[in-house]
Amino acid sequence: MFDNPVERRETHCAKWDELIENTGEEEIIPLTVADMDFRVAPEIMHAVMEAANHGVYGYTNVSESSIALTQQWIQNHHHWEAQREWIIYCPRVINAICQIIQNFTQRGDSVLILAPLYDPIQSAILNNGRKLIRTSLVYDGNHFEIDFNDFEQKIKSGVKVFIAVSPHNPTGRVWNEEEVAKMVHLCKENHVLIVADEVHADFIWKGTFTSFGQFYDEYDQMIIGTSPSKTFNIPGIEASSIIIKEKTLREKFSDCLKSAGFHNPNYFCNSAVEAAYGEGGEWLTLVKQTILENRVHAISFIDRECVPCKVVPGEGTFLLWVDYSALGIAEDVLNQKLLHKGKVACSMGGNFGEEGRGFFRINVAQPPAIFNQALERIKKVVEEVKK
Repeated sequence: MFDNPVERRETHCAKWDELIENTGEEEIIPLTVADMDFRVAPEIMHAVMEAANHGVYGYTNVSESSIALTQQWIQNHHHWEAQREWIIYCPRVINAICQIIQNFTQRGDSVLILAPLYDPIQSAILNNGRKLIRTSLVYDGNHFEIDFNDFEQKIKSGVKVFIAVSPHNPTGRVWNEEEVAKMVHLCKENHVLIVADEVHADFIWKGTFTSFGQFYDEYDQMIIGTSPSKTFNIPGIEASSIIIKEKTLREKFSDCLKSAGFHNPNYFCNSAVEAAYGEGGEWLTLVKQTILENRVHAISFIDRECVPCKVVPGEGTFLLWVDYSALGIAEDVLNQKLLHKGKVACSMGGNFGEEGRGFFRINVAQPPAIFNQALERIKKVVEEVKK
């Protein structure tokens, strides 16, 4: 099912067409944007085509069925219970984060992140005139950990909002129960609003996923974003759920969405979400098997064939964080070699903050033949740099 490449070029694809236009390299392979180069579950395709055949693509409300299935998925897979009234539709989690920054903080207020971090979140903070406070993850050469001494110091410095991402993008760390509990406790002590982006939560390769939602009984000043977009490869459908337990917080967020003009979901949203959460389980099992095989192969290949580069594997996501620091090459120089010599695109670590320099991120959710070809191209560039 996942062996045959799907041609995404000349479809206005953000991953493929934009890269080709920007680089001029027609044969380039992108390992960048975090969507999969796999067709979605047949059940989702069928549901969307059935909806298309209706022929009237009018304004549409969120269906109760899609909400009930979201609740069921969270309970069965993320191990906590979200009440019906807590769930609010929002196209993307990043849209929600922007609304929270704009409406729950003032210009000049401090927002804390664990760095390096997915760039659009950092941009949302800075572009809205807020102060970006970073607590740098500690890297020991094999693993990333939270520096809780620094975290606590920053939290106590007047931070208004802490944005957590788990599984973490780009490092792939999945914060364990002890780590999440400690973050929640420190935020509660200092009256800091927690915003948790958990869109990669269905890709856990080691250990278990601990949602911030499991701590709602301890602290209700939290806003949690989840979505089937990464899980079922439907980010273009724009279907996310923002979950808020505390009523005043929830009502304020709902009013913010209305003020910003977020009303109805896209016409195909209900059909896709219902099919994904209701019927997509078998497809997800199979796609995770393919991703895991790619992941295991990539770790072995890079550690063996691309020395001195090495993978810092983390425990989650379909992304890998590669340490190339021992190559002793500037990021922009390596990037140009990858793009124009290797004809492969990786997400360079500097895009995730200064803490990311010396690393690049690759997306392993690719048909194996294409992914293996991309790895060979990375190897070729590494060999050239070493010479």
